Amino acid sequence: MAKKDYERGQSLISKYVWVVNTIYEAGRISFEELNEKWLDDDISNGKSIPKRTFDNWRLAILDMFGVFIDNEHRGDYCYFIQNEDDIKNNGIRSWIYNTYSVTNTLVGCLGIKDRILLEYVPSGQEYLQPIIDAMKENRVVNMTYYNHWEDEEKNYDVQPLCVKLYRQRWYMVGRGNFSNPDNEAMWIYCLDRIRYLQVKDETFKTPKDWSPKEYFEGCYGVIRDHDYDKELVKLKVTAGQANYIRGLRLHESQKEIERNDIFSIFTMFIRPTFDFIQELFWQGEDVEVLEPQWLREEMAAKIERMFNRYKKD
Repeated sequence: MAKKDYERGQSLISKYVWVVNTIYEAGRISFEELNEKWLDDDISNGKSIPKRTFDNWRLAILDMFGVFIDNEHRGDYCYFIQNEDDIKNNGIRSWIYNTYSVTNTLVGCLGIKDRILLEYVPSGQEYLQPIIDAMKENRVVNMTYYNHWEDEEKNYDVQPLCVKLYRQRWYMVGRGNFSNPDNEAMWIYCLDRIRYLQVKDETFKTPKDWSPKEYFEGCYGVIRDHDYDKELVKLKVTAGQANYIRGLRLHESQKEIERNDIFSIFTMFIRPTFDFIQELFWQGEDVEVLEPQWLREEMAAKIERMFNRYKKD
């Protein structure tokens, strides 16, 4: 793609994001009001949006982001986002839209790039596209993978079933050892530990009735330990920390069942696996496990071992 065409494409994406943001924030807005806001923004270069161009953008936005900009066809003919829940809720449409929005913002801030600090994202994204391509066609991938626990690399074939983003890292759920038809073992691979990957011509059939959402149901992150069943976890959180947990939920099942000036009580139906326990420790003294009793005792035992380790000094 020529540089001029690339820049034109980036410019169009910026305009699409601007339109979605403006309509989303307004709730309902007429074309005249939208055009006034457009002219007040530097993105317009002082030129109005032709109505036909705007209609073409609406179709492009639907195709690219899955965001449906509709018209009331009455009164002021106000435009609105018909499926705004797709932006509010988690999902690939929301993720794509938010990614474009952030990218669009950062592209316009190159003049102050030294004042914008970003979080480091490990390598591995180079394998994301070929894995997704393999998933589309149900093709087996051959990869060399580094195992932290065994401190060695191994090469094997994997059937890629889904990918998941968790804390700046991409993970793949794959079915290995599939030479045995009775073996339905699923494994989770971190993409930044892949040393080599090639998509093979060999195809496979996705296991019948297998669902990524159901596979991770009740999980905190990417650990799905069969030794842990979903159960009700009750946490007592200090009032100050509760504001953070209330704003950014620990889990989708989280509910606040009690609140006062000193503390709040949160419940969630979750598998209390290693990554969830690590999250509780990250919260520090502001979070106390009330239920289940075994988890409370395990937290206490870990805290005691930590205390004894530091007490030696």
